[in-house]
Amino acid sequence: MRYTSRFVAAALGLAITVGSQANAAELTDSLKKGTPDLKSATALAFGPEGILFVGDPAGASIFAIATGDTTTGGKDAVKQEKIAEKIAALLGTTSAETTINDFKVNPASGNLYFSVTRGKSPGTPVIVKLDRAGKLTALELKDLPFSSVKLPNASDKNRAEAITGLAYTKGQVIIAGLSNEEFASKLRAVGFPFKEADKGTSVEIFHGAHGKMETNSPVRTFTIYDIGGKPNLLAAYTCTPLVRLPVDSLKPGEKVTGITIAELGNGNRPLDMIVYTKDGKDYLLLANNKRGVMKIKLDGADKVEPITKRAGPMTGLQYDTIAELKEVVQLDKLDGERAVIMTAAGTLETVPLP
Repeated sequence: MRYTSRFVAAALGLAITVGSQANAAELTDSLKKGTPDLKSATALAFGPEGILFVGDPAGASIFAIATGDTTTGGKDAVKQEKIAEKIAALLGTTSAETTINDFKVNPASGNLYFSVTRGKSPGTPVIVKLDRAGKLTALELKDLPFSSVKLPNASDKNRAEAITGLAYTKGQVIIAGLSNEEFASKLRAVGFPFKEADKGTSVEIFHGAHGKMETNSPVRTFTIYDIGGKPNLLAAYTCTPLVRLPVDSLKPGEKVTGITIAELGNGNRPLDMIVYTKDGKDYLLLANNKRGVMKIKLDGADKVEPITKRAGPMTGLQYDTIAELKEVVQLDKLDGERAVIMTAAGTLETVPLP
């Protein structure tokens, strides 16, 4: 009986593995060789099998690109000084003519990818890879597998904020940004492989520091966090409400009210965030331009009383400021114990998850 159980378990494990590989292969097979017509490159996200999603607000599009980068690049710590200058040298220009818009760690390999603008606005979009040996290369965008989807009703007035964030979860690409509509703040859940994008879900939130409902403020940064097995967005806005939204509440053409679960302080712009687990507890690590890096306890994120009236900092979910992490402008999870941060001075380094 023991051997039969082991055989069944092994067979089930093999079936799950084969099914996962088939699904991943199906996603990669949906991409066709060509040259992505990127007008810009800002927000990044990774999906399965090293597929890189690139936000192109200038072109009001999302691109899915097969990087082919699926082999582990090693476990060495990432450490680079003056990364913008090094990327500029790679591109044959100066750091003054180089803007790093975002970076993400490819979970399939551990290598880092940067979205870069070469030159002044509108400039030329470039995707740059940093491998774990410290080598920088520009991703060749000619004749590689890709697909794209156009976003209807993307903001013309604030085109740079037509896409402010991306994430991939369970067969969907989640897109935050502004639209041309009266309720300008939009979230879209677009199925992948891409077919078409809908007009999105209009989002309103209660802004604790401002003491009112808002419909035109874009999500500045967000991540996905599973609660009870279902994906939720944890989204931060300027000045700084933290909001929870179940992904399954994003219905095309409808309006949804986010649940404000924390007020983190006025006069502040959130920059980047990750979710991680340490000692059996879940945390959100949030970088800000005025209030440092916050470690927010996610215990009770689904039960905390929503903020529905004017509130000051430390209302709702509680946080600690990580004093040793200074001037962090971007961050991403490297593995289960470490993150990669980029500072305002251009230092890229590995730090333990606090």
